[in-house]
Amino acid sequence: MTSADEEEASGIHCRLDELLAERGMTLTRLSELVGVSVVNLSILKNDRARAIRYSTLAAICRALDCEVGDLLVRAE
Repeated sequence: MTSADEEEASGIHCRLDELLAERGMTLTRLSELVGVSVVNLSILKNDRARAIRYSTLAAICRALDCEVGDLLVRAE
């Protein structure tokens, strides 16, 4: 399954890559700030995550100063 296929299957797209770029932040730095491994953040960033804990979601949003709806959007 390609990333686009998986995105369609879940109907959710994670904008982590775009938000990091907008803020000039690396995945490694975000990992340090939120206490989640780079590997797990990469899985989320590439739309391969099956689930995410609310605490992780909240930590990412705090670190990126964004809302959940800025990070996770419906795939069109």
